[in-house]
Amino acid sequence: MNKLIEWKNRLKKGHMLSIICVLLIIVAILGIILYKKQREYRQASENSYNMAFFDLVDYVENVENYLAKSLISSTPEHGAETLTNLWREANLAQVYLSRIPIESQELEKTARFLNQVSDYSYSLSRKNIYRESLSQDDLNNLKQLHSYSVELENTLNQLSEDLNNGRFEWGELTKKGTSAFAQQVDNISKESFSNIEENFHQYDGLIYDGAFSEHLTNAEKKGLIGEDISEEDAKNKVYEFIGSDNIKEVNNLGFSENATIPSYNFSVRDNNENNINITISKKGGHVVSMNSDRDVNSEIISQDEANQKGKEYLSEKGYSNMKETYYLKQDGIVTINYAYTQENVVMYPDLIKVKVALDNGEILGIETTGYLNNHIETRDISNVKISKDVAKKTLNKDLQIGSEGLAVIPTEWKTEILCYEFKGKVEDREFLVYINADNGREEDILMITNTPNGTLTM
Repeated sequence: MNKLIEWKNRLKKGHMLSIICVLLIIVAILGIILYKKQREYRQASENSYNMAFFDLVDYVENVENYLAKSLISSTPEHGAETLTNLWREANLAQVYLSRIPIESQELEKTARFLNQVSDYSYSLSRKNIYRESLSQDDLNNLKQLHSYSVELENTLNQLSEDLNNGRFEWGELTKKGTSAFAQQVDNISKESFSNIEENFHQYDGLIYDGAFSEHLTNAEKKGLIGEDISEEDAKNKVYEFIGSDNIKEVNNLGFSENATIPSYNFSVRDNNENNINITISKKGGHVVSMNSDRDVNSEIISQDEANQKGKEYLSEKGYSNMKETYYLKQDGIVTINYAYTQENVVMYPDLIKVKVALDNGEILGIETTGYLNNHIETRDISNVKISKDVAKKTLNKDLQIGSEGLAVIPTEWKTEILCYEFKGKVEDREFLVYINADNGREEDILMITNTPNGTLTM
């Protein structure tokens, strides 16, 4: 007790007690400020999430309304307007769905539903723009989509009620994490986010007969064939692809499980001390990409020679019938796009990029993602219902045609269309125009830009 009194007296003499008191007060004030700031931040987050959710509810309600209107629209003109509005509202609903603090897998089917409503309504609006009435199959699909939209709207309205009554807060969901998600939503009410997904239990089987994005329901990589391989097998593929005689060392950089194409990654040092990164797909052991860091200090070979070097390289590696399309030069290296050809029809989805050194023609890189995603050895290219001469009538009369032929082009939905490809000029501008070989529609126009460093399209 005497020691404590003695310590207090010393503190008083040195004014230490006053200093400690001041520090304690400062700490307390800071704690209060931080607590208030945290509460303000949490409230701001809650308000932001609430706004996103209620906007989602509004847009889903609009989606349901426009789907209902599309079922009774009697003219292509009004149908085009309704379907365009539906496309816009479904897109906006996707935006606000993504802002809700729920793990994406929890609402995967809901997002996919809105995505397909968007894509399908856009494709049907194009029909109406061309003054085509919707078929009975189109109307049946819209009717089925409408029934799902009603279920989604009802569930969201129930959740909206729960939110207004304070039965849950977004912060609680984000704090507890995905593992506690199911338990948390059970505490909300009988209707929950998990029920949103349950509403789509039959949706996976819905098939459209229109230009919709098949990849949304079918993630198959058409060119990615073969069985799964081990890491050791993939390493052997590296030696085989680059050449054992040219390799000094190979190091494993790990496995990319969540990549678009799950792959093994390796770093290679060649005999000239150049570093090469190479990626081998787990399925089938295909080379997804390869890139060397060798410097190129001069440009000796021509573009035609580089094109030929790349084509020969692809043929050696098992990629036959490839045709050079566009290219870009940079730092003594030219990157050339090669597309697969079938009976002189250019398959633009089946694309491989090759990097060629312009000092000696060495191949410094390859990227095969487009090819692995889309390649089919033999496509059905018999669906040509209009002649080339009929297709030409669709073209602008000022287009001076330089070349023409058939090509398969990808759409924004990752489907494919067989088209006549017309390359020509209007004044000093060079264009590519694609006319649908089935119905004569103008599907796409690309402007060709020729620069000292390459030929590009826009």
